[in-house]
Amino acid sequence: MGAFYRIISRPLLGLQDSEKAHSRSLKILGSMERSALGRGLIRGMSRRLNLKSHHFGLDFPNPIGLAAGMDKKAQCLLGWQEMGFGWMEYGGITAVQQDGNSRPRMFRSRQDKALINRMGFNNPGAENMVRILERRKEKNLWPSVPVGVNIGRSKSANNDDALKDYIFTMRALEPHADIFVINVSSPNTPGLRDLQSGGQIERLLTGVTNWRNEHSMNPILVKIAPDLSDEQIVAIAKVGLETGIDGIVATNTTTSRSNLKGPPKFTEEVGGLSGRPLRDRSTEVIRILYRQLKDNIPIIGVGGIDDGESAWEKLTAGASLLQIYSGLIFEGPGLPGVINRSIVQRMKLEGVTSLNEVIGKDCS
Repeated sequence: MGAFYRIISRPLLGLQDSEKAHSRSLKILGSMERSALGRGLIRGMSRRLNLKSHHFGLDFPNPIGLAAGMDKKAQCLLGWQEMGFGWMEYGGITAVQQDGNSRPRMFRSRQDKALINRMGFNNPGAENMVRILERRKEKNLWPSVPVGVNIGRSKSANNDDALKDYIFTMRALEPHADIFVINVSSPNTPGLRDLQSGGQIERLLTGVTNWRNEHSMNPILVKIAPDLSDEQIVAIAKVGLETGIDGIVATNTTTSRSNLKGPPKFTEEVGGLSGRPLRDRSTEVIRILYRQLKDNIPIIGVGGIDDGESAWEKLTAGASLLQIYSGLIFEGPGLPGVINRSIVQRMKLEGVTSLNEVIGKDCS
């Protein structure tokens, strides 16, 4: 399946506009997940391996998650599970419906194995999303693995109103998610990243955790940018410990364009860069966080994971769980299985029997 994807499917999709290719792929997967035959074909892409772990009061069959942005409207949740993902995250979802930024707004570079997007939280809005998710449950298309929702700030809300805006979405989607991910790091919503600064991030995380403590059992994670300074990352780790959040997602996309090989028509596009060029920096952010947090707050590692080695790097740097997005586009639907098999083989080689023995191994 991996060879077929690389030789046939990927080149054909590469001839299309990136966003259109993305939408068509989701439609195909969404159609397949609706029948037993289709689910069986998807399942054939990935072997089931025992890499169970327990975080946030939830059981994860393996650490590989689908990052937010791939399936914004939760069109294929059961399909992702059948593909071998141990958990998934839909969204980003905002309180109000948004069309996002003008098209084209998604670009790819095969030379860099990287994407640039400036989607701008295009989504149906929290209340419309509830109806979409309810219909999915009515059709028995809800997965058995943990499901997170990525929550963004509406473009129409300013940062002074951000807490109220996030809580509106949390309240609406609470019955339809196991995990809340508070996104303060997308580069495509004006002013959003300012919420990562000291006073603002503390007020926001205090507010959402206070609401959660009164109204929900869902864990709260915060997703941060790779473009923060090391000192800012340390400060956010300390705020995380003080406010009682449950996890940190490291990292979102970058605005940096360092060391890219693609043509100027790619490298000069505005937006967030994801994929292989982000690998080293996101791993370094994880390492900085883990040295501050140890085992007190789990870290979710995201950025440049496209094989077993890059996944292992993030686990040993301190990530408890992982997420992939760009790697899936360039390596194909067999990637979750490839990574999980590689982790199992590496654990045998290292003589360890539990993922917990791997987490932060290189930071000790």
